[in-house]
Amino acid sequence: MLLGFLQNPSDFISHLRRYTASLSTQMTFGFRTPSIHDPRFKEAFDIFDRSSKLIGSRTAALLDVVPVLRYLPASLLPIKKEGKAIHRREMELFRGLFIRAKQGTRDGTTKPCVCFDLVKMQKEEELSDELAAYFAGSLLQAGSETTSSVLVGFVQAMVIFPDVAKTAQMELDRVCGDRMPDLNDVPNLPYIRACAKETLRWMPGFILGIPHAVTQDDMYMGYRIPRGSTVIMNVWAVHNDPKRHLIPWRFEPMRYIDDQQTSIDAANNPDVTKRDHFAFGAGRRKCQGMHIADRSIFLAISRLLWAFDFNRATDPETGEEIIPDMNDLAEGIMALPNPFPSDIQPRSPGKAAVIQEKWTEVSKLLNEEQQWEVVPEGLIWKDEQVFE
Repeated sequence: MLLGFLQNPSDFISHLRRYTASLSTQMTFGFRTPSIHDPRFKEAFDIFDRSSKLIGSRTAALLDVVPVLRYLPASLLPIKKEGKAIHRREMELFRGLFIRAKQGTRDGTTKPCVCFDLVKMQKEEELSDELAAYFAGSLLQAGSETTSSVLVGFVQAMVIFPDVAKTAQMELDRVCGDRMPDLNDVPNLPYIRACAKETLRWMPGFILGIPHAVTQDDMYMGYRIPRGSTVIMNVWAVHNDPKRHLIPWRFEPMRYIDDQQTSIDAANNPDVTKRDHFAFGAGRRKCQGMHIADRSIFLAISRLLWAFDFNRATDPETGEEIIPDMNDLAEGIMALPNPFPSDIQPRSPGKAAVIQEKWTEVSKLLNEEQQWEVVPEGLIWKDEQVFE
């Protein structure tokens, strides 16, 4: 990711997406996504973007309000035809990735990943290839699409609020100096941790969360909610409630400077007023990968701020700085900023050299296809992995 920012900073959205996609494909299917030009990478995000736009459309909302309209023929309801076409593409991609991983478990080429264990469970749990593939594909989508959207929001925030970036860089310079930050620095970088939390509040990914259903009749503020009713949490409204977050439109990490909770700690806190954000949902159906997201977001934010300055682009005609519109979001169910201009530069020749050196070291561990010959110990997920 850092090398991509260094070589082609204008395409930073693709670099962020490749970073989150590669992390997800490595953990789920056992392979890296080495390039933004990888056809599987392009297909995955085209499917994700189209799905988000379709689900977030006015027509989809109308079908939720008036369910009987779902029975209209596709000729009168184009969204039905489009949805089926997207799902076919989705299943073709997911099934192809899963079958490849499954074959790798037989010939011994699959690296440690979710699919390695999923294949073992298929017979015991009576999972068809199609169901197992969709399960694995859902992890890919959840792990790559949402996190990349959050990180795009972070870059936009750094361009809009340069004072935040400068404060964060002062902390990084004091703690890390000329070396890249890593997960061992988490306890010593409180402002960076606060930046990560504020990023999840400011640009939370799913703006309406994931729909839930009540298991029994309930009453809330005088309203009766019948059993089985769909309940949608307006994450965007909660995160932008001035009673909860003063001046919510401003990216202000100091809101969280004294918050030592991880996302899991906060999600399980019985005192809802102590919840840091709701980007990972609420209730019993919360995001199962929030611990992974916490770490990948911290690494991305800390290393990007350590290595680069996020300057505003200049209008070639007026010479004035271009400040991105924080309200210019892509249509769909995701809180994703539309592409915006920026001027991303390495903070120093020395930091640029460190990025090149680190990539040279890592490249020695990759084969001709840019896949791990042997997965580094630090990339093998362990349930009780502790960083000191």
